[in-house]
Amino acid sequence: MLVDAIQRLGVDYHFQEEIEAILRRNYMAATTCVDGYSFYTLHDLSLFFRLLRQEGFFIPADIFNNFKCKDGTFEGKLKQDIRGLMELYEAAQLGIEGEDILDEAAKFSSQIVGNRLKHPYHKSIARFTAKRYIRDLQDTNGWEKTLKELAKMDYYVAKIAHQHELIQISKWWKNLGLAEELKQARNQPLKWYTWSMASLSDPSMSEQRLELTKSITFIYIIDDIFDLYGTPEELTVFTQAIKRWDYAAIDMLPKPWKKCYKALLDTTNETCSKIFRRHGYNPINSLKSMWASLCDAFLVEAKWFGSGHFPISKEYLENGKVSTGAHVVLVHLFFLLGINGKTGGSFQVDDISELISSVAVILRLWDDFGSAKDEQQDGNDGSYIDCYMKENPGSTIETAQEHVVDMISSEWKRLNKECLRLNQNLSMSSFTKASLNLARMVPLMYSYDDNQRLPVLEEYIKSTLFDDTFFIF
Repeated sequence: MLVDAIQRLGVDYHFQEEIEAILRRNYMAATTCVDGYSFYTLHDLSLFFRLLRQEGFFIPADIFNNFKCKDGTFEGKLKQDIRGLMELYEAAQLGIEGEDILDEAAKFSSQIVGNRLKHPYHKSIARFTAKRYIRDLQDTNGWEKTLKELAKMDYYVAKIAHQHELIQISKWWKNLGLAEELKQARNQPLKWYTWSMASLSDPSMSEQRLELTKSITFIYIIDDIFDLYGTPEELTVFTQAIKRWDYAAIDMLPKPWKKCYKALLDTTNETCSKIFRRHGYNPINSLKSMWASLCDAFLVEAKWFGSGHFPISKEYLENGKVSTGAHVVLVHLFFLLGINGKTGGSFQVDDISELISSVAVILRLWDDFGSAKDEQQDGNDGSYIDCYMKENPGSTIETAQEHVVDMISSEWKRLNKECLRLNQNLSMSSFTKASLNLARMVPLMYSYDDNQRLPVLEEYIKSTLFDDTFFIF
């Protein structure tokens, strides 16, 4: 329970070694003892299961058979155990493909406690849900008051760090001059920084957040260039220039794009220099490849929707995974966190391809969910739902959306599996946590209301950056 509280309050980065040692000790005790799970209550076993899977310890899902009747259904008396059912629902979020018992557990528990768990912990940003958690944290074990005080101090330290970083990003963005050069493109440095702020929660990772935000900025701006500017022929030239990665290619481009191209090369080369100084290797070839594949995907979409052509849904999604820019962000993260060096070279970029794919699918499907668009974007975009409905003429928007919800759920299971695999190497934990946080941020970034606003995202930004009453207790 102490480990759970530390994680839910977002201060776990202070205690990673201690947490790993505690969970490893409990894991060894349970797995080396005959029938080591039989004495757990539903709440405790569910919590044990979730915490261990989060840290890369594999616990079989069939341990929950202890709470089933002979007919294979969960025991009726469990319906009275609200606390246990809430934790069972949380544990079920760590399921992977083929674990039917966890699907049954999620369905069974949600029938009783579903309204209380609209935002399960595993799929939420810890600092965002901490406000609600700290209000419910009862002083029954003797350490709650001290932990609350730590969380409050940590919150203010992090807030000050994030405010300074946002100032730096805003100055950097202003100095680039791209807002004046590309007036139709998005001008949202706060939104771009929020991705990095949520992904890398450790306040000490300031340089990594700043560099990651810069790459995210260019994903948005280049997306707008393809969506709002230029003909397919001009965009083809731009893509060729990205592949050349040569300052001489600036002369190939229309005037408004020259500054963006130069800024991308300058920024990426500078990021690589910082990675080299900190970790001893230069990832420029990998990053150039990522930017080239992103522009290729943008170009495919520009040709599709410029011609009125709708691809089949599978084809759209394969290209759409790349056009999210998730691979650009996660490969930058991989190198910014020094994973290649930390693992002694045993993990390469290719080893995170499945994780990247899952995060990208979750992002693409959420982005395409419904018809809401970014409030500042007027370009022509397709969506997975559009393609699916054209491919299935009898389907309604409701059935198409249900299909997308099921796809997102399945992709989370694949993401869980990859994180479980990668977390078996402790050096990968910072990367998998950051990747999960990106996936957790997606609903906040794309949950538009009827007024084309993002109220949940606005609440998150306010509570993380500007709200001095966040931890009143």
